[in-house]
Amino acid sequence: MQSQKKHPQLYSFEFYPPKTEEGAASLQVVQGKLANLNPDFFSVTFGAGGSTRDLTFDAVVDIQAKGVTAAPHLSCVASTKDNIRAILNNYQQHGISKIVALRGDLPSGMMSAGEFRYANELVEFIRQETGDHFQIHVAAYPEVHPQAPSGAQDFKNFKRKVDAGANAAITQYFYNAEGYFYFVDACEKNGIDIPIVPGIMPITQYAQLFRFSEMCGADIPRWMRKRLEGFGDDRESIQAFGLDVVSDLCQRLLDAGAPGLHFYTMNQATPTLAILANLQKTTV
Repeated sequence: MQSQKKHPQLYSFEFYPPKTEEGAASLQVVQGKLANLNPDFFSVTFGAGGSTRDLTFDAVVDIQAKGVTAAPHLSCVASTKDNIRAILNNYQQHGISKIVALRGDLPSGMMSAGEFRYANELVEFIRQETGDHFQIHVAAYPEVHPQAPSGAQDFKNFKRKVDAGANAAITQYFYNAEGYFYFVDACEKNGIDIPIVPGIMPITQYAQLFRFSEMCGADIPRWMRKRLEGFGDDRESIQAFGLDVVSDLCQRLLDAGAPGLHFYTMNQATPTLAILANLQKTTV
């Protein structure tokens, strides 16, 4: 992981756009707590086929107005070049300079992918339309994208996104550090030197984590799964175990030269803050 050590270690936090006034009020509190950590940016997700387009835009503009750099997710499946062009123009006008460019999921019942099939096409289009205005982050899958026919093909797809103009990558969350280290080494061997930021998912409950992991292809190591299953409905024990495991993972990643951590917050501050407090204790 020599190539990663030249990048500064920064934290970033991901949220999904709230759909209710209560959710919006709660997220304001969460963001306020995490903003005190001087993050590199807050990112905001984008629903399948742009289903949360307006909510994402509103959340991003609000974040930017509060003095924190905002990075909206932008998915291209089921969209058109005109739609993407309009979104990019809107973001430029509001001073947004970072974007997380994704392929995205095809909405249920929709048969056509639209004018974009893959994320590298979106990255290329953003560069064509806006030059170097946006710092573009893309997704990386150390444990291989669940829809990829092979690990080799998945890596080629990732390299296409980098070659199209990506500045950095955020990984799918994982609990196996070796998979991340192997992926970074493969990037180095193939001349890819952009920051590969590990995505971190705090563990607060097992059923939800298992469901998410099944969908996105993130492996829960057998020893972890058995321990979590053994706690049953004892949420306090699950959270304590999860805090220890994820804190150790984060420390190992940072010690090995990872260029920071990107937290999938699930719109909660406490689990992420607890992990960062553990890291602070280790480094002080």
